[in-house]
Amino acid sequence: MSISPEKLKALEEKAKKYIIHEALQNAYEVAVELGQPLLLTGEPGTGKTLLAAKVAYELSQRKGSNFYPEVLEFNTKTSSTARDLFYTYDAISHFQTANIRRQSNEDAPATADFIELQALGKAIAFTNPSEKDQPFFTTALPKQPQSSVVLIDEIDKAPRDFTNDILMEIDKFSFAIKEQNNHRIDMNTNQQIAVIMTSNSEKNLPDAFLRRCVFYHIPFPSDDILLKIVRSQLGEGTKYTDQTLEAIIAQFNEIRENSVRKKPATAELLAWVRILELRDYLEANETQQKKIMKQNLSVLVKTQEDWKVVHRMFS
Repeated sequence: MSISPEKLKALEEKAKKYIIHEALQNAYEVAVELGQPLLLTGEPGTGKTLLAAKVAYELSQRKGSNFYPEVLEFNTKTSSTARDLFYTYDAISHFQTANIRRQSNEDAPATADFIELQALGKAIAFTNPSEKDQPFFTTALPKQPQSSVVLIDEIDKAPRDFTNDILMEIDKFSFAIKEQNNHRIDMNTNQQIAVIMTSNSEKNLPDAFLRRCVFYHIPFPSDDILLKIVRSQLGEGTKYTDQTLEAIIAQFNEIRENSVRKKPATAELLAWVRILELRDYLEANETQQKKIMKQNLSVLVKTQEDWKVVHRMFS
């Protein structure tokens, strides 16, 4: 699959802005080398999802690599089934179209017209883009075999059967399309599929599934890492000094410590820093700065219980 120079540049910028710990770097390297999924846990907003974009771009830039630079993403829902990870079949549209054509004495529509490959299904098919497979779905295949990074986001949202049902497919990178007489699509073992899964909880993940994963828990960043993250995301054009950012981060950490229901995450810190700048925080005196912080607490505090506690800090 080709990608425009503009899109590639955007992916590069996104990858550069992601600050990665050495331990996390090692975890994903191990997962890629072993061909096992990398399971990431950690607080919401600690960068679990963004890691996949960085990995996809970095792998695509390695010498001799044919990794696609953009991640193939699957957003897990409470209603997700194992099939959804590989392909979707629009049975309702198929039925409606068939009825319309029957009334017009036209030929019945092909089942393939209503089947579309999803993240892991695409990745498997892209490693082995065979002409014999193309008639079974609408998704276009690349001209040459291609490796990919697949993100399965918030896998803990899915029913417990979801992880049990994909054990074989994760092991062998193979799946069958039931609606097409169980036509099977297999991975070309000369290519690679790097799977990254995120979870905010381990409660729905069975032991058999966990045994097949490389695991890493992303801790909440230390102050110096937070400073690096904020600096990286703001870019070179920011007017913030390190001293000012350190003061904001200290206030942010105090808010986290006092929050009872939901502690603000790194992503919310970044939003807070940006909105403070837009509200002329840098030009204000100390009293005005405190007022501006208080006026924009809604970026950080998301429950009534926390609002009452944190608001008192600025009284």
